[in-house]
Amino acid sequence: MSLFEDQPERPNGNQRLLQGDALQQLDTIPDGSCRLALTSPPYNIGKEYERDKRLSLQEYLDWLKPIIAKLCDKVADDGHICWQTGNFVDEGEVFPLDLYFYQMFKDAGLKLRNRIIWHFNFGLNASNRFSGRYETILWFSKSDNYVFNLDPVRVPQLYPGKRHSPKKGARAGTPSGNPLGKNPSDFWQFDAEVAFKVNPIWDFPNVKASHPEKTTHPCQFPSELAERCILALTNLGDMVIDPFVGSGTTAIAAALHGRDVTGIDKDARYIELAKHRLELLARGELPRRPLGKPVRMPQEGERVAAVPEEWLTGQTGGRDERERENGEAEGGKEGEQKAAEVNAGAAAR
Repeated sequence: MSLFEDQPERPNGNQRLLQGDALQQLDTIPDGSCRLALTSPPYNIGKEYERDKRLSLQEYLDWLKPIIAKLCDKVADDGHICWQTGNFVDEGEVFPLDLYFYQMFKDAGLKLRNRIIWHFNFGLNASNRFSGRYETILWFSKSDNYVFNLDPVRVPQLYPGKRHSPKKGARAGTPSGNPLGKNPSDFWQFDAEVAFKVNPIWDFPNVKASHPEKTTHPCQFPSELAERCILALTNLGDMVIDPFVGSGTTAIAAALHGRDVTGIDKDARYIELAKHRLELLARGELPRRPLGKPVRMPQEGERVAAVPEEWLTGQTGGRDERERENGEAEGGKEGEQKAAEVNAGAAAR
């Protein structure tokens, strides 16, 4: 099934949601039983679902290290882990978390297959550095013998009419591309009409207030991101696990495509939220952003696309705007120390 074909609207497979500490609940799952572990851990930036107090970077890593070790045990020998994360920012200094997590997974014997970039267009506006607009997904396999289904996630060919040159012998003059589409690479934009032809990166809109998948959870990632990983790295009936399931995005993506799923979250409210969303999915009532839908761009003539009159007349902007960005978006140095903005705060769970 291609990402651009009609998708199932009702769930299949079994969904199990466990409320409690991830380290403890992982003990209830048999070793080697999961084809894919897909998650985005809490970012230690002060979100309400995180720990009672913000940890230092080392304390944060020390907390996750035993969870990662146990999670690796749950994955089958031909399985994978997709670990989505961003940056830790402290007093203006950026610490790319994927560098620290890479070593943990490497020490556990896993092999990195791709470092995938997820790009988004909205988030906090920085004034003392470039605004963060990406996060990373580390895709590890447990061995060299692993499941990888490229066809379901192929994207349209850039030049479908391109043919082999006369130097190609028997293939001369025949189409050079795959009729099912091309490999989407590890730097995607989720826009079949524009991005796959111009700037191929993973460009899923982050889940903000107007997103159809927005819930009461303060930090979600879009279903499209989870679905792409699940389609490529698992087969029908496989088990997917998310030790930080949050609002249930991984569970919903797995259910949509006939995979079993186990999700864990320490907060009973989010377990109930995830259950409710799965119930809505089963009834065909869950708001979803369709797979493959282009990221909307402002059109000429729309108010949001017009240059403000104040900019043209010089009545605002400049220093005032920079001060607003400092005060509202990052809260200055004090705000960074308290919130440790993680790449525009856009990613999630």
